[in-house]
Amino acid sequence: MADAVKVYTDQFEAVIDRFGAPLKPWLPAIARFLLVVTFLEDSLRISTQWSDQLFYLQRHRGFPWLTAEVFLFLNVVVMTTGSIMAIAKKHTEYAVAGLAVVIVSQSLGYGLLFDSSFFLRNLSVAGGLLMLLADAMASKRKNLFAGLPSLNEADKATYLQLGGRILLVFLFLSFILAGELSFLRVAVSLVALAACVMVVVGFKAKWSAWFLVTFLSISNVVLNNFWSLHHAHPQRDFQKYDFFQTLSIIGGFLLLTNLGPGGMSMDEKKKEF
Repeated sequence: MADAVKVYTDQFEAVIDRFGAPLKPWLPAIARFLLVVTFLEDSLRISTQWSDQLFYLQRHRGFPWLTAEVFLFLNVVVMTTGSIMAIAKKHTEYAVAGLAVVIVSQSLGYGLLFDSSFFLRNLSVAGGLLMLLADAMASKRKNLFAGLPSLNEADKATYLQLGGRILLVFLFLSFILAGELSFLRVAVSLVALAACVMVVVGFKAKWSAWFLVTFLSISNVVLNNFWSLHHAHPQRDFQKYDFFQTLSIIGGFLLLTNLGPGGMSMDEKKKEF
């Protein structure tokens, strides 16, 4: 059984490599853009709905007027600046730190820390940020050490990749736990769960990540089609937010397909035997 699965996955990886070859040089840039697109969309949304955001923070969260203004201003500046830096691969460490602070501050500021769906989604986005940081470290090692990487830097990247793999799959818990149970939902959830486990342990991680990218892309268009709702529909902004956040998680998985699972994975351990 294991040999049959291995043959199948090897064939699938060969197909992916063949059809993905023209895209491969552009894949890191596409992944970085997708990873931060939720922050760019959020900064644009806050800027265009400034008065509504102020009203919500003051009326429902008890923010003083000046505190709400400063909170929104800093969020917009950090999200925009951090996203541009991440895309351009400039000072990625500071970009990731700033965007991580935004995730925490918005969770607290908007009172969404204990919203399970929001919490799990943001864990996945945080996993993508860890993959972004690991990718930056890998590029830095290649540029500076020319095949002679610092052991300390290599260890850091390895742990970041492990943490990123674990956090990325939390989105699927929200998918599995939400909605009504049906045969189709259970079947799809089991397949996605198996792929998530493979990503976490680093077994055929690239194959699993590509499967999850495909799964997320299709489900995102089907479930978060905000463009089909009237602009005044109360669920439009929520679906739009989920749509762009899912794109960011897809970006994290694309970084995984490009960077690989790292040293703490079954794929890498197999090379030692």
